Parts: sequence; structure tokens; C-alpha cells
Amino acid sequence: MTADWGDGLVRSAVMTVKDDWIDYNGHLNMAYYNVLFDTAVDQVFERLGMGPEYLKERGASFFTAEVHVCYLRELSAGMPVVGTLQLLDFDSKRAHFFQELRHADEDWLSATSEQMSLHVDMAARKVAPWPEDIRANLAALAGAQAALGRPERAGRRIEIVKKAT
Repeated sequence: MTADWGDGLVRSAVMTVKDDWIDYNGHLNMAYYNVLFDTAVDQVFERLGMGPEYLKERGASFFTAEVHVCYLRELSAGMPVVGTLQLLDFDSKRAHFFQELRHADEDWLSATSEQMSLHVDMAARKVAPWPEDIRANLAALAGAQAALGRPERAGRRIEIVKKAT
């Protein structure tokens, strides 16, 4: 089964920032940004054929190996948000993707997340190649997104650049 990716831009369902996710600073706690990003990833990966049934029927799943989150604008309780996902690259065992978390009504950017996921054989608990049908689904998504270009914020790293004194 190959999903129809339309124009390539993949959006999650609208999610709502919950009251109990707000920290003592009065905004969404950083842990819950990851909950929102992960929920959006799960929705896309289910369309790729790797939802809960994939684990049950085929004994495989995907694990996060690395993630880089940038917080750009605060979210508050009750705000509606939507996640987007762009597949930047994939190989025989990995998927590299970029996400944005946006206010669902006003479309401003709140946060970005760049992630590397690994395909895992759950019985062996080891990284394993994607099955051919899943690899084909990834290729279809990559093809649908080819015209999107690389996101400006992708590939960022953390460092303190010392200024000459």
C-alpha cells in the first residue's frame, strides 16, 4: 500500500496544548514539545505502513537515534497546533526528517525538530533494513517532497562561537 502524498507537505491532525503541560514559566514545558512532535511523527509513519499493526504483524518498528529541537515562539494552554514533516533523506536502515510545529489557526512557527530514526527488528533489538514495501513508501514520500527544497533551519548544530577580543 502506497500513501498518496499530494503536494508532499505532510501535516498532522490538529493537536491542543493541554493545561497540565504548562510549566512554572507559564508556557509549554519543553518535554511536551517532543510529545507533540512524536504524535505527528506517528501519524506520518502510520501512513508509511509502520503504525502499531506493523509492530504486531511484522515484529519491527522505528526508534529515534538523535533529535535536535529549536524553540522559537512560546505556546500556551489551549493553543491549537499542527505538525509538519519533511523527509530529508533515507537509506537502507535510517530516515532523516525535519518537522515544524505551527499554530494551527495563525500559522506562526513555534518550534522545529530534526530527527534521525532507525528501523529496528524488535525480536533481535537491532537495526535492520527496511522491508521493500516500506522502502518504496519512503521513496514515494521523498519523491512527492522533492520540490520542497531543504528547510532553512535543517542541519543546525549547537556551539558557542567565541568572539575575538
